[in-house]
Amino acid sequence: MHDARPAPPPEQEYAGPEHGQADDNRAGDQPSARKALAPGGVALSSGPSGATVERPARRAPESRGRRMAEPDTVIRYGTARGRWVILATVLGSSMALLDATVVGIALPAMGRDFDAGMDGLQWVVNGYTLTLAGFLLQAGALADRYGRRKVFLIGVVWFALASLLCAVAWNAESLIGARALQGVGAALLTPGSLAILQASFGPGDRAKAIGAWSGLGGVAAAAGPFIGGYLIDLVSWRLIFAINLPMAVAIVVVALRHVPESRDPAAATRKADGAGAFLAPLGLAGLTYGLIEGPARGWGAPLVVACLVGGLALLAAFVLVELRTSHPMLPMGVFRSVQFSAANFVTLLVYGALGGALFLLPIALQQVSGYSPIQAGTALLPFTVLMLLLSARMGALAARIGPRLPMTIGPIIAGAGLALLARIDTDGDYLTQVLPAVLVFGFGMTITVAPLTSTVLDAAPASLVGIASAVNNDVARAGGLLAVAILPPAAGIAGDTYLDAARFSSGFHTAVLLAAAAAVLGGVVSAFGIRNPERVPEPARPAERQHSHCALDGPPLRTREPAELRA
Repeated sequence: MHDARPAPPPEQEYAGPEHGQADDNRAGDQPSARKALAPGGVALSSGPSGATVERPARRAPESRGRRMAEPDTVIRYGTARGRWVILATVLGSSMALLDATVVGIALPAMGRDFDAGMDGLQWVVNGYTLTLAGFLLQAGALADRYGRRKVFLIGVVWFALASLLCAVAWNAESLIGARALQGVGAALLTPGSLAILQASFGPGDRAKAIGAWSGLGGVAAAAGPFIGGYLIDLVSWRLIFAINLPMAVAIVVVALRHVPESRDPAAATRKADGAGAFLAPLGLAGLTYGLIEGPARGWGAPLVVACLVGGLALLAAFVLVELRTSHPMLPMGVFRSVQFSAANFVTLLVYGALGGALFLLPIALQQVSGYSPIQAGTALLPFTVLMLLLSARMGALAARIGPRLPMTIGPIIAGAGLALLARIDTDGDYLTQVLPAVLVFGFGMTITVAPLTSTVLDAAPASLVGIASAVNNDVARAGGLLAVAILPPAAGIAGDTYLDAARFSSGFHTAVLLAAAAAVLGGVVSAFGIRNPERVPEPARPAERQHSHCALDGPPLRTREPAELRA
């Protein structure tokens, strides 16, 4: 049974909250809607990072943006057009997510083909993450201003063309450059998937559409590494990029025919933060370059020192600009909340540990334990399955008991799982060495992620929930970026070390123990920095149902659907 309340009149449709803002209209004791950015991953949230609360959309007051709409703009869930819209958004978000997770399995083959050292493999991963993290905050604003479908499709086409360049790369440098271009495309299409669903579906159908998108995205996340490993085994690592081309064609055809355009009229009057958009990516790039190239060139090399100092200076300048500008890309006031700052620091530590492990583990399984690409891809499947099956339950538990306890014990359990990875050796027996570590690590992350991302959004002012979600997603990606840059040299893995099983095994054991320490530190920070919200008596409201979306490169998307929206 669909929502009994009528959909907005066909001649007008509320364009949705402004980018980085939540719709603050209230009606009685109805739960507020919190708009979140879906990661790539990804990503994975009561938000895009985190947990969002989805409620029926309301007609906005005249002061908020409305747009003229076609009679068929408001789409119903379960209709043919609704299914096409969900298909386009699932394929788009999955294309970026799968590419981000499958590349790790292909790294040894890429290294052999291009005679690349460890720094080359680091750049293959970080070239993508760097541009994705650097441009993600701006992408949502562009979509609001110029059209969500338009920016989404530009991202899809951009991503596909960059994938083609990856597939035909002739050396490591060309592959790294193409991966950086891929990251820009991913930044454009990643927030568009969720934004299109929010803008296209009518009241009572929106939460169901997002739930379907979340579930199908989780299936793609689980199947991706297996499919990627199969393609690498069957033909070549180049096929994992080439397969994006037919997917992109399908997305473009479906979106042009079935996805309605939507935009926020108020976005046209907002000034762009050009200085912030310039300083943040350059600062991250300089810092990352110095950390990756330091072991090879020497930490005292002029170029390395210049990049490290210059990167830190640019990031400091970014903070100063954001504090002084009247239209900041990142409102620094959100960090005045101790809860918000602590939760993001925990995100940095936990997702740094996750990113470092996902970078090194597939290499270790193949180079040390002799796994094939498809075996290495399948090895992490239990991690994803745990996230899909249990994250909603853990979110519900945290809602009852508060986030402090789960955010304390979850990272500690995840750290124990990472420490168990140090048992992997040349034997690499899956049942006794790999599976126990993956299960413990996955269970710890499952306990952690739902309350972590919910806490980030709950700690932000209602008017800044959208930007808080985007910040948390970017912090998670920055954690992975720094971990991939720092862990290998800190563990003595440099040059062609990864080609020597004994030397790489020793370095891998050190690296996963360092990652375990970072995860445990996240639990300690939660114990002292996170507080359970005070329980305030309030009128009874409908129970909420949660959906889970699993992403391995960022906080998963999870929406909580009020009972009144259920079919």
